[in-house]
Amino acid sequence: MQRVTITIEEELLAEIDALVERRGYQNRSEALRDLARSGLHRAEPPDPEAPCVAALVYLYDHAKRDLPRSLTHDYHDHVHMAVSTLHVHLDAGSCLEVAVLRGAAGTVQHMADHVIAERGVRYGQLVMLPQDAGKV
Repeated sequence: MQRVTITIEEELLAEIDALVERRGYQNRSEALRDLARSGLHRAEPPDPEAPCVAALVYLYDHAKRDLPRSLTHDYHDHVHMAVSTLHVHLDAGSCLEVAVLRGAAGTVQHMADHVIAERGVRYGQLVMLPQDAGKV
């Protein structure tokens, strides 16, 4: 590992220290490494061919005509990517699903975009991680 010296405003350092305390990091360096990895991951879109694992989280109206059937078809059409799905009934009209996906980053992103764009899906977000997180 390399030792790096940086200059940070007191307010920002206080926020980092609060993060260290809240999340139970052993020191600032661990927290800053995680923040740097996260920032780099967001700043550079992954190579569309790079293998990844992902969690697609979305909230939808289960009473919307044909939406549950359409979502089921989406997953059957991408059966090679769908690892697992968690379905939660939130109330009389809303469901939450969390789908674990695996595949090429571009293909996973395309499927997530398609699901989130379905009529009746209210909110959706994809969290994509490199397949081999040990090499990050």
